[in-house]
Amino acid sequence: MTVNIKELIRTIPDYPKPGIMFRDITTLLEHPEGFRETINQLVEHCKNIDFDVIVGLEARGFIIGAAMAYAMNKGFIPIRKKGKLPGKVKRKEYNLEYGTDTIEIHTDAVKPGEKILVVDDLLATGGTCLGAISLLEELGAIVQEFVVVIDLPDLPGGKRLREKGVKFFKLIDFEGD
Repeated sequence: MTVNIKELIRTIPDYPKPGIMFRDITTLLEHPEGFRETINQLVEHCKNIDFDVIVGLEARGFIIGAAMAYAMNKGFIPIRKKGKLPGKVKRKEYNLEYGTDTIEIHTDAVKPGEKILVVDDLLATGGTCLGAISLLEELGAIVQEFVVVIDLPDLPGGKRLREKGVKFFKLIDFEGD
């Protein structure tokens, strides 16, 4: 059975504010074959990347990244929104297409020189992923690649990653958003 991953992602208009077309992967996650195919395709792409651990971005990056880490026998590290981690943290404020936010990582979560694969569900303006990459680099880690299920190519995220020299991979595009 062939699964069309893109068809399993619903679009919610005007969320979280007017003009935003929210790409909701919860419909993909609840579809067993679609979820399995998504993880399998991401793992297939990443199997030849030299990395030590997967870092997932809150919140949907936790789901995708943890499943990939399990499938690849790698560790998983969360980057969370401000105030969610109990230990000593390093934080970074960044811009979103609809405001600002702050992310945090435990200061002892990564080691200097550790090679990281960063995972999230979607790349839009690039604010979240660039904030995460900055946090990881400040802790001495080396980001090997940024991997997402969805890229919104009409927004500047991909361009911003290329300008920073960060490799990225996406399974599907949603254009015109």
